[in-house]
Amino acid sequence: MLEQWWMCVDFFARDKRGVAAVEFALIAPLLMALYFLTMEVSQAIETNKKVSRVGSMVADLITQQQTIKSSEVDAVMKIGESILQPYSRSTGKIVITAVEITADAPPRAQVAWSRKLVNGVTTINVPAGTITNVPDALRIAGSFLIRVESDLDYKPVLTWAAENKAAIGLAASFDSISMGEIYYLRPRMSQTIPCADC
Repeated sequence: MLEQWWMCVDFFARDKRGVAAVEFALIAPLLMALYFLTMEVSQAIETNKKVSRVGSMVADLITQQQTIKSSEVDAVMKIGESILQPYSRSTGKIVITAVEITADAPPRAQVAWSRKLVNGVTTINVPAGTITNVPDALRIAGSFLIRVESDLDYKPVLTWAAENKAAIGLAASFDSISMGEIYYLRPRMSQTIPCADC
């Protein structure tokens, strides 16, 4: 009996026909995981660059104006929103705030006007006169700033679930990555950028 068992072990030890299949079965899941992880990381980096680009482009377009209307501000935000395409797993948020730095001692930063774009809808963000925060380096008495905040909750493909479907797998512990950028620019063509109907 022992001799038969040993012959069987010896036969399988010398037979190399299934080695490639076993190696493939062990290595393939690791390679697939690395491929999808690399793809997801590169998409996240590209989307983060787009979020930054939205903020800088919107701030640049607004600061080139001498005066502006709410419809023009809304149009600029819609253009900014289109930069995120073809990413469509979540919608971004853009907030434009015109900030006046008072001549008081110490200078206060207050909102001149503010508008936001959330889920494709544009509205007033905060009322004029609201006190806001700006970095100390930009708090120069009598100055005017345009602040643009661009935010996006990035949903990775590996965790994304279609509408009205329960999320499975990684989505239970890893839902989204918050991406955002804040830009401050000064007006280029005038001292201030008034918006009468904002």
